[in-house]
Amino acid sequence: MTMFSRRQILRSAAAGFGYVAFAGMSTAKAAQEKSSTNPLAPKSPHFEPRAKRVIFLCMQGGPSHVDTFDYKPELTKDHGKRGKYGGSLLKSPWEFRQRGDSGLWISDLFPNVANHADDMTLIRSMQCDQPVHPSAMTQMHTGTAQFIRPSLGAWTLYGLGTENDSLPGFVSLSTPSGRSGNYGSAFLPAIYGGAKIGRSGGREARFARGGSGESVPDIKNPTLSEIQQRKQVDFIQALNREKLRRDKVQPGVEGVIESYELAFRMQDAMPKLMDTSRESAKTLAMYGADGGPTENFGKQCLLARRFAEAGVRFIEVTHGNWDQHFNLSTDHATRAQECDKPIAGLLQDLKQRDMLKDTLVIWGGEFGRTPDAQGGDGRNHNNKGYTTWMAGGGVKGGFSYGATDEHGYEAVENKCHLHDWHATILHLLGLNHEQLTYRYAGRDFRLTDVHGNVAKEIIA
Repeated sequence: MTMFSRRQILRSAAAGFGYVAFAGMSTAKAAQEKSSTNPLAPKSPHFEPRAKRVIFLCMQGGPSHVDTFDYKPELTKDHGKRGKYGGSLLKSPWEFRQRGDSGLWISDLFPNVANHADDMTLIRSMQCDQPVHPSAMTQMHTGTAQFIRPSLGAWTLYGLGTENDSLPGFVSLSTPSGRSGNYGSAFLPAIYGGAKIGRSGGREARFARGGSGESVPDIKNPTLSEIQQRKQVDFIQALNREKLRRDKVQPGVEGVIESYELAFRMQDAMPKLMDTSRESAKTLAMYGADGGPTENFGKQCLLARRFAEAGVRFIEVTHGNWDQHFNLSTDHATRAQECDKPIAGLLQDLKQRDMLKDTLVIWGGEFGRTPDAQGGDGRNHNNKGYTTWMAGGGVKGGFSYGATDEHGYEAVENKCHLHDWHATILHLLGLNHEQLTYRYAGRDFRLTDVHGNVAKEIIA
């Protein structure tokens, strides 16, 4: 009995009209997906970029804006009074002070980061649609919580390619817990997804002291030599290319071929890049990577700088456990202590290497927290108004954009929805968010869907 493939049936049945239509659609799709022989090759932006790369410091759990970067003297004044939606208003346990020449108000939770106030733009009018962690994290990363969509990092890599063909163009250090879609490529070719480095779980990944720490899982085959591995890969690739020759158009196979070749090259490049043992004691101390509560996140921030320096386009570093419904004064202080010095070290290191000017550093969680108390010493979720900040990469330094109301419940001035946030990030990278599209399921998709306005006021 002769078995026919679906492609063969389309070619032969009904005088081949079905195949003609299918071939036309496939050819158009192939042309879009393979603009060069290497899908990760550097691509020209839509216009002159201000930033070449992104380091996203993701604070999972929702840091409280009214305790960190959104100074609310009226909240202090009205402490204990009934809140807008019930409950009692809770003043911040931490003092706010004006920092740098710009005089930005930043709390004592981040004394080291505050030293870089003149490099930062505080966006104090953020909003998102989701009040719960999983969906808010997904929307922050992909623009929507309703469907599976490519992540911000995947869109960035798809739009710009990368500058190092031996490393992933998108790296997720200590990936956020929950859906893999937060760093995935969805319907974009798989090669644009984030390379997961480090365990997720309840806290950020643990990196070994003094050495390379954790690397990409299964990057080396311990039972085969490099020559044997090359022969194995060549054999598999020959099978893949033969299938590609027969099928003419097969984007999935093309993606596998590229992924296998990248993985083989990564075997040498990745361990060397992740080995921090040759960094100076001064550098390790600057990041807080030399011991104590800052060591783990400090090492991750140091790796983020090394990846950025090596040409990786998008690096995400996750720091977790910011969800304080109670024990705010203790646990928020602990979280800040773990990441304050490392983040300041990263900004200082980028600046002294003349990299901050074209590296966009982003800080923020999936939402903020309420001005009123929960359980006496805690705050609930607040997606109507919160703060993120950016530094370097063409944004103004020492600048505050937008505002929440007098107590910090919701954004009231220059509201910045996540769609606007995404549009602004892409703009700083030289990408028009309305033009960065990918055709899938019969329509052109983009990160911002049908929304998004660039916050031009924050651009230097």
